Amino acid sequence: MKTFTLAIRITTVVALSLLMVQCGNKQAAPNQSVSDDTTISSYGGKLPIAYINVDSLLSKYNYAKDLNEKMINKQENARASINEKARQLKKEQDDFQRKYQNNAFLSPERAQQEYQRLEKKAADLQEYAQRLENENMLEQQKMLMQMNDSINLFIKEYNKEKKYEAIFNNASTLYINPQYDITNEVVELLNKRYTSAKK
Repeated sequence: MKTFTLAIRITTVVALSLLMVQCGNKQAAPNQSVSDDTTISSYGGKLPIAYINVDSLLSKYNYAKDLNEKMINKQENARASINEKARQLKKEQDDFQRKYQNNAFLSPERAQQEYQRLEKKAADLQEYAQRLENENMLEQQKMLMQMNDSINLFIKEYNKEKKYEAIFNNASTLYINPQYDITNEVVELLNKRYTSAKK
């Protein structure tokens, strides 16, 4: 869970950083010479920048919460499945040990066959656990990409109307005046879009 949440944060920070660079690279056309005073006054005396608090975005964005919950459930189900198989294997191993100590096998060959069967079962369980872990990692990467795309596409659409020159994330900035924080507005609009897409 912590790994998934950390991965979500890192991906979101990277996505917002790239978007910030894209917004910052927009230059005025050669015919349009806009003075700093005009630009600032068109934003109500504020600079044409904004920032998003990544932690708040991830904790309030329903899509991120749903993806996180889905991933946690998958990991818990995988862990429960592995634990159940491990319990069964341990029971069989204990059974084998008891039979071996009591000379319950008809021949040493029969004991050897059972031992090899249990060894293979243990190796299969380890392989199964590794496969589930790999599948979960791939699923996690896919979910992160989906969320990253969702946020990126939304921010681009959002900025067509708002026309910010740069949208920062707070993760890589030491201080930004809170008046430039658009997190709540972005989260509200993202959640509206996500809710309507689910219907």
